[in-house]
Amino acid sequence: MARIHLYVAAACAVVLVLAAPTIAGDPDHLQDVCVADRASPIKINGFTCKANVTADDFFFPGLRYPGNTKNPAGSMVTAANVETFPGVNTLGVSLARIDFAPGGQNPPHTHPRATEIIFVLEGTLEVGFITTANKLFTKTVNKGDIFVFPRGLVHFQQNRGNCAAAVVSAFNSQLQGTQAIAMTLFGATPPVSTDVLAKAFRIGNGKVAAIKGRFGPK
Repeated sequence: MARIHLYVAAACAVVLVLAAPTIAGDPDHLQDVCVADRASPIKINGFTCKANVTADDFFFPGLRYPGNTKNPAGSMVTAANVETFPGVNTLGVSLARIDFAPGGQNPPHTHPRATEIIFVLEGTLEVGFITTANKLFTKTVNKGDIFVFPRGLVHFQQNRGNCAAAVVSAFNSQLQGTQAIAMTLFGATPPVSTDVLAKAFRIGNGKVAAIKGRFGPK
């Protein structure tokens, strides 16, 4: 009888494991703090912990001021993730400030490791994301509004006002990853074959070459 009970318990354990949801976010940390040692030559899935930790490791002033939007996109992302803010290492959170010139755009992109939620500091923006079924969800947002972009889906923000705009973005990852669609396809190193892109976009090789010229090294 005891053996039967053991088998039943084992079977129940297997069922519970199979039924448990898959965790795709950052792993849980196993100590109070693990400030990233970005100077360490040891490279793992994340960053090693540095030995001498101070309060300054948990402080980041980089979002105080607007970013320089004088670029072709008319926007600037200032990141407060583990690459600039080592105190968030293993904590599964990060922030960014995005500034927009009038008409500026944060071009279509994805974050493979995080959901993003934005809070509008100033201005009026058109925001949206596209599902894997190619359905667009878009909204005009204003100062004080919040909008969320599901993890991994292509999304964008565009300033629709006549003045500068800004948002704060929050992520459930210490390093969300960003793939800008146009740059990924037309500015990769080494480059994606021209005929591959020409067939995908149903345009000629010459047009692909011209687009690559806008995204390649200057």
